Amino acid sequence: MKKVTLYSFLLLFSLASCKKKVKVELPNRPNILWISAEDLSPRMAAYGDSTISTPNLDRLANEGVVFDHVYTSAGVCSPARNSIITGRYQTSNGGHNMRTMGIHDTQKLGLPKMYNSVPPPEVKCFPEYLRAQGYYTTNNVKTDYQFTAPPTVWDEVSTTADWRGRDGDQPFFSVINFTTTHESQIWARADHELRVQPEDVKLPPYYPDNIISRTDVARHYSNMSELDDQIGEVLAKLEEDGLLENTIIFFWGDHGDGLPFYKREVYRRGLHIPLIARFPNKGNAGTRNMDFINAIDLGPTVLSLAGIETPSQMYGKAFLGKYKADSDHEYIFAARDRIDNDYDRVRSAMDHQYQYIKNYNPEKPLYMDVDYRKGIPTMKMILALKEEGKLNDAQSFWFQETKPEEELYDWQNDPYQLNNLAANPEHAETLLRLREALENWVAETGDYGAIPEKEMLSEMWNGQNAAPHTAKPTVYPMGEKTKLTSMTAGASIAYRKRGAQRWEVYTKPIETKSESYECMAMRLGYEPSEIVIF
Repeated sequence: MKKVTLYSFLLLFSLASCKKKVKVELPNRPNILWISAEDLSPRMAAYGDSTISTPNLDRLANEGVVFDHVYTSAGVCSPARNSIITGRYQTSNGGHNMRTMGIHDTQKLGLPKMYNSVPPPEVKCFPEYLRAQGYYTTNNVKTDYQFTAPPTVWDEVSTTADWRGRDGDQPFFSVINFTTTHESQIWARADHELRVQPEDVKLPPYYPDNIISRTDVARHYSNMSELDDQIGEVLAKLEEDGLLENTIIFFWGDHGDGLPFYKREVYRRGLHIPLIARFPNKGNAGTRNMDFINAIDLGPTVLSLAGIETPSQMYGKAFLGKYKADSDHEYIFAARDRIDNDYDRVRSAMDHQYQYIKNYNPEKPLYMDVDYRKGIPTMKMILALKEEGKLNDAQSFWFQETKPEEELYDWQNDPYQLNNLAANPEHAETLLRLREALENWVAETGDYGAIPEKEMLSEMWNGQNAAPHTAKPTVYPMGEKTKLTSMTAGASIAYRKRGAQRWEVYTKPIETKSESYECMAMRLGYEPSEIVIF
């Protein structure tokens, strides 16, 4: 008799509970709230893991839709966030290296201390489209996009930013990001009381079973419980303001768990994230959705819900709203490149059963020696046992001195992905299909990973030694209106009355009459222009 796995159970449940596509009646310009968590896999009750209580996430799941197959295009934050804010793969933006806005060893890499990645000129941060249509947009508070966002993207970015700063009933898009489950909090919150006992957690086979690893995993669960408390506070604030039933709420994570051999990897566990959506009046409450969703779809979906068509430069697909795509993704594609001071190039294609991984540098070890990660006691313990020769085969998997050029895993039946099927003739057809899918994706999306980083940077900077400056706006008086343009292709133009704090998005000639204004322009990745007064 075939073993019934948790995945199989969820699949059967999903098919039973979500026979119809997600479709709810929504206002033309609904309020939208993102609650985002860092370094968090789907390890809560909504996804079959009841190790720790998360009543507020349970509430969202019971009153909303749980999406079972949502993945990021990178297993680490900056590249993943670069892709999410643009609706494009980070490899297509030049934002694939971790990271660009704070490079550790500049001498070793031959790079500046920081640089802004420069996407193609047509690329915008998706909230700018919302602002252009009258939305109030706020971010509390993390950006980490691999470039500095122009002032046209957010009305407010601060630790207190939310919907309360808007004008009257102006529709809003607000992001509240919590760092509570971030990798660093495994050691930073070591003095917090554990909310689950170490003996009650389940360990993956690549961790030695001891009190150190159990305590770190218990800490991660406990941090998720603290996160749940914070989510409850946000929901209470929405209810207090009378907005709960006219706001679409999304909860999601920026990539997989911040635990060793999860974060920074392109294995499924490094990419798989929770996504729960709650709609006004509990539309489609208690259902599940099995569509294949990439986190690059989040931006297009928000735009679609606001009645805005997906811009042509985006690779993401809207999975809700007026401009919902006709189909979901056939494959989930992901990438890993430089991590801190060490280069690698790994690409992945995954379908509903198999994951294919292409290692472009098979001569390099699988394990990347990331100093930051060594703050986790489990990481230090594993490395010590490795030196003592005390790791078993599963625990040694991470420390292969070289990598196979290709990997293939049946992740449904091998969830920890320890059995590479790439050389198995029974899976030759699957290997070929996924290999071709990956090669086509790399070619079609303009993967910058094939270019050495220093060469890529020179190309982005037009052969110069620093980022180009955006051309200042040209002002054209038109009677009581004023037209603004910039000679820099793709530049966003911002304007405001002199003395005002907030910049507005320029979309058409503005009525200036006799008042004094100022304007500036900025292309993503470029230096901003000087301010022009008119």
